[in-house]
Amino acid sequence: MNNIRFQKIAVFVALVALMASTRTHHFDSMTHLPDASLAVFLLAGFLLPTAAFPLLLLVAGGTDYFAVNYAGVSDWCISPAYGFLIPTYAALWVAGRHYATRHQDSLQSLALFSGIAFGAVSIAFIISNYSFYLFSGYYADMGFAHYSVSIVQDFVPYLTSALVYLIPAVLLYALVAQRAGKITHA
Repeated sequence: MNNIRFQKIAVFVALVALMASTRTHHFDSMTHLPDASLAVFLLAGFLLPTAAFPLLLLVAGGTDYFAVNYAGVSDWCISPAYGFLIPTYAALWVAGRHYATRHQDSLQSLALFSGIAFGAVSIAFIISNYSFYLFSGYYADMGFAHYSVSIVQDFVPYLTSALVYLIPAVLLYALVAQRAGKITHA
């Protein structure tokens, strides 16, 4: 097995382990790390081949199935809106792919990654929250404007949950890239 293929497998396994280990506790952030799914899909889009996307979706769905059915996690988020996690994660994946085509080992590239990550997480927030508003069945009596105002307070924790993983990932990538000369990506 060549070194690049081994790197990709190792990255995939690490991202799967990170997502699976943090995804079962969506709301209990006082005693558990926040869900890494946002960062995982963005990083996977940057670092992994396209075949990893559906596999990561299966891991996310399987982890949620386990959490709800065997770990005592509430099924409140499992609604007709749940399927909209696919375009939510696709937005992050596509942003990672987009960045992969523009990546350079420079501080300017880091600024570009920061902007792309912020934009992608913002789009993911909009897709996931407004699909939940429209299709979950929980907000039939709440107007769109009222819902919008009520979720604004959730944006910073949503963004922070991604940054908790993206910042160390960028630092680790820079360290490995510096030591190895260069890491190949998607």
